[in-house]
Amino acid sequence: MPEEISEPFKLTRIPSLKSVADFRGHVAALGLNIPCDDQIAVGSASPLAQPIPDVRVGGKTIGNRYAVQPMEGWDGTTTGGVTEEMLRRWRRFGESGAKLIFGGEAMAVRADGRANPNQLILSEPNQAGIAQLREALVASHRERFGNADDLAIGFQLTHSGRFCKPNDKKRWESRVAYRHPILDPKFGITSDAQVFTDDEIQRLIEDYIRAAKIAASVGADFIDLKHCHGYLLHEFLSAFTRLGKYGGSFENRTRILREIVEGVRASGNKIDFAVRLSAFDSVPFKPDPARSQPGKLGPGIPEDYSRWLPYRYAFGVNQNHPIEFDLTEPFQFVELCARLGVKILNLSAGSPYYNPHILRPAAYPPSDGYQPAHDPLIDVARQLDAVRQLKAKAPSGLIFLGSAYSYLQEYLPHVAQATVRSGWTDMIGLGRMVLSYPTMLADGLATGTLQIKMICRTFSDCTTAPRNGMVSGCYPLDKFYSGRPEFQKLKEIKKSL
Repeated sequence: MPEEISEPFKLTRIPSLKSVADFRGHVAALGLNIPCDDQIAVGSASPLAQPIPDVRVGGKTIGNRYAVQPMEGWDGTTTGGVTEEMLRRWRRFGESGAKLIFGGEAMAVRADGRANPNQLILSEPNQAGIAQLREALVASHRERFGNADDLAIGFQLTHSGRFCKPNDKKRWESRVAYRHPILDPKFGITSDAQVFTDDEIQRLIEDYIRAAKIAASVGADFIDLKHCHGYLLHEFLSAFTRLGKYGGSFENRTRILREIVEGVRASGNKIDFAVRLSAFDSVPFKPDPARSQPGKLGPGIPEDYSRWLPYRYAFGVNQNHPIEFDLTEPFQFVELCARLGVKILNLSAGSPYYNPHILRPAAYPPSDGYQPAHDPLIDVARQLDAVRQLKAKAPSGLIFLGSAYSYLQEYLPHVAQATVRSGWTDMIGLGRMVLSYPTMLADGLATGTLQIKMICRTFSDCTTAPRNGMVSGCYPLDKFYSGRPEFQKLKEIKKSL
C-alpha cells in the first residue's frame, strides 16, 4: 500500500476518459496495474459467461462469473421484517443475471446486533418474509433468463458490533471485541462492560447456529459469515489486545469462526459456508482540518496513530506502519477457511465507517466521509492486487470473489473480464452498481454495449442517505427513489457539503 498522498491533486473522472486507450493511459500514468480488455466480450466468448466448473455450492454449479454483493438495508420493518422496498430490490437482483447472490442483504442474527433499526433480522418471526424475498428473486431471474438451476443464493449473517444502532438511528449501542484507542470515542465506547465476555460470545455463537438453520429452511444455498468492514467477527480478527481464549494469538482470534462452523455442522445443518473478508484494513481516517472549511470536507488523512505503535488494532496491516497492508495473516485465514470447508471467499477491505476510501473508492464522499486524497483507482488497484495475491497461494476448492469494481464505471466490464481471464479472481462482485444499473453485465454479455445513463457515478448517495436516517437506494439514477420526499432532503444535505 503506497503512502497516503497529502498534496492537492486534480481528479480525473472516469467519464472524461473517452476510450479504453484513454483509460489505460490514465492507469499507466498512475503507475498502476489494472488489466483491461479492448472490448466487451459477448455471449459465450466472455470469461464472465463461463460457469464455475470445480466447486458446487448448495449442490449447484454457479452459471457465470459475476455476483451481487451484500448491502445493508435501511428499509425493513422495526421488527426486522421484509417490506415492499426490499422485495423490489431482491427482484432486481434476480434480473441482474448474476448467478451468485452473495448475501443480498446483511441479516442480523439477533435484534440488538443491527446497525440500524430497520435492518433485516434472520429470525423465526421473519422467516416467511425472508422466504418470500428469495422466492421473488428466483422468480424474476427465471422469468428473464429462463433457468435458475445454476443460481446460488446465500444469506449474509452478521452482528454489527461497534456499529450497532438497533433502536434509534442516532444512538450507538455498541458492543465490541476489545477496546480501541481511536475508535472508542467515535462510537460511544466508554466502559469495559461493552466488551463481549467469553460467556456472551458462546450465546452469540448459538444465535449464528439458529440463524443458519433458518437460512437452510427457507432454501438458502449457503451462509456468509461476515468478517469485514469492522463489524464484530472482523473485529475479532484484530483482537490482539484481548485476553482469554478469543484474543491474542491467531488461533484464538479465529476461534469464533471455527466454533460457529463446528456448531452449525454439529446441529446437522449441511448448508454451505462462505466468508466476506476485509483482506486488509488501515488506521481510521478523517478530513484534513487544514484543508477543510465550513460546508466543505477536506481530503482524507490518517488519524494520529503515533502513540499506539506497534499498532495492534487492525487485521492485515504492517503494525509498525499501519497504513501499509501485510497479507501474512490473511494468507493464514484463507488456509483456515479451506480447512473448514468454506466454499467462497468474497474479499473486500477497510470499513465504510472509518476509512471508506479503502473499501468503496468514490469520486464523491458520503456525508460522514472526506474528499479523495488521491485518485480512487489507486484503491481499486489495491483490492484487485490483494485478491490476486491471495488466490495465487490458496488451496484448491475455494472460489474467490473480488470487489471494488463499481468505480471503474464504463470500463467495469473490460476490467472484470480481464481479471477473470488472467486468473486474478474467479468472480467479480457488484454492490453499488446493482442499485443503479442491475443489468449492466447482462447487457454487456448480450450486446457488448451499456446504457451509459444508468451507470453508477459513485455519488455516494446510497451511503449518505442511510447515514442521515433515510432508506438506502440510488437517488440520482433510480426514479423509484428520486421520486421520494427524501430526495430533496438529501440534496440539501449534499449542498451543505
